[in-house]
Amino acid sequence: MDGRINRRLLMKSTVVAAIALPTLNGTAIAVPELPWPAANDIVRNTRLPQFPDRNFDVTTYGAKGDNKTDNTEAFKRAITACNAAGGGHVTVPKGTYVTGAIHLLSNVDFHLADGVLLKFSGDASKFPTVFTRYEGIECMNRSPMVYAHRQTNIALTGRGTLDAGATGSWNKGSDRSYLESLVAKGTPPEKRVVPGSGKNMRSTFIEPYDCDTVLIQGITLKNPKFWQIHPTLCRNVTVDDVHTDPTTSANNTDACDPESCDHVVISNSDLGAHDDNVAIKSGRDEDGRRVNVPCQNIVVVNCRMNGNWGAITCGSEQTGGIRNVYGYKLNCVNATKFALYVKSNTKRGGFSQNINLDSVSGTFERAFVYVTTTYNSQTGGNVPKFGPFTVANSSSTKASKVLDVSGLSQEHVKGLELRDSKFTVSSTTNTVKNVDGLKFTNVTANGKPMTS
Repeated sequence: MDGRINRRLLMKSTVVAAIALPTLNGTAIAVPELPWPAANDIVRNTRLPQFPDRNFDVTTYGAKGDNKTDNTEAFKRAITACNAAGGGHVTVPKGTYVTGAIHLLSNVDFHLADGVLLKFSGDASKFPTVFTRYEGIECMNRSPMVYAHRQTNIALTGRGTLDAGATGSWNKGSDRSYLESLVAKGTPPEKRVVPGSGKNMRSTFIEPYDCDTVLIQGITLKNPKFWQIHPTLCRNVTVDDVHTDPTTSANNTDACDPESCDHVVISNSDLGAHDDNVAIKSGRDEDGRRVNVPCQNIVVVNCRMNGNWGAITCGSEQTGGIRNVYGYKLNCVNATKFALYVKSNTKRGGFSQNINLDSVSGTFERAFVYVTTTYNSQTGGNVPKFGPFTVANSSSTKASKVLDVSGLSQEHVKGLELRDSKFTVSSTTNTVKNVDGLKFTNVTANGKPMTS
């Protein structure tokens, strides 16, 4: 019985459905019944990995949790042996392990016992050049801390902590303009090599790239230098019970950024970030149009959000388009700026369609919903298409306003509906421009009904 069938059988009836997982620690995913049939279908049909009941202890391959031994090769040997044997669990016992990049292979669950600390190295040579995407542009850059390329049935699980603090010596820079110049010249992605170019662009923390059937569960991330969990061009991704870092020591540390993925479930997680909590992406400008793969069928459920920008953000790298997004039972804490943040411009283009929030609450510094088609004042000939957007059963204990939504004169936002929601705001004056189908049903701001 595969993970998809397990999910389907156990989600039939009750408010909470426990989804049995074949992970080493015997934990399960609990996903509540969602208020949208289409979202429940996404959860049921997002495949979970399965692993043979075989364990490969990294210490038998030379790993030492002594806070000084370089374990890069020992981890590689254990992962390779597990893959060659047909799969199983690569187990890391309690200890502090120094390591370079960890590259997962098909049918491998890399499992961290409670009390494991992985400290990623400050030695840049331990992070080989790999095929990746930097802010929506494909290129060759230093490996993420945990990476997989074109692998199937993989997992990173357990109660361990991953710390990228030491990578700050090399994991820095944001020279995206260099990549944009190569794109303009027609340089193919495999020749857009960042290391050795004199330019620097940060590497993400965890990045499965062009993979199918991925589980990331239970882990804690610390000291990221860039986006924390970045599944790219993947299918069937589950991120469950993860804890990401909200500290302000580095910018752009989005918690989870699915990019050009299909069927993603993000559940039961404590998402901290110094930027967006969940930022959904699909490529940037000309390179995004070349790849042309949307990000679609995304469910974010039962999460605490402690990032300072959007709870659910679409873009700005959304050239390939975004559709069918469902956010349910999201509690935003501290200084989140927007519950829903949708951003593009006529250089980026793309679309954000069928984006839905239900039972989202918290304090929002600016607006509950912010939609802009003129992001960063960049212009071109690619008009973004936005809407419909829906918000239901949601609230703010404090917000600047409820809506700041602007479509283009030549391309209106096609549908914006709010219902059964109560907002406390500092201003009841909303910004709504070039929006078709604006509708309020049983919605109040400071106790007074909102009307269209």
